[in-house]
Amino acid sequence: MATIVDCPTCGAKVTWGEVSPFRPFCSNRCKQIDLGAWAEEKYTIPAVNLPEDPESGIDGDPA
Repeated sequence: MATIVDCPTCGAKVTWGEVSPFRPFCSNRCKQIDLGAWAEEKYTIPAVNLPEDPESGIDGDPA
């Protein structure tokens, strides 16, 4: 039995396999929408307790 997943962009059902070339997305359009969201920094990966690096001048404060 094929695995069915939800498209992360629109929620459509997608068969996880070679019949779905854009998996986990349902289409190239949804794939491009997701890429655009990353490019616009709508998604973030939180960083917690960044170590202080005296050589780079970065103190762990993202601001």
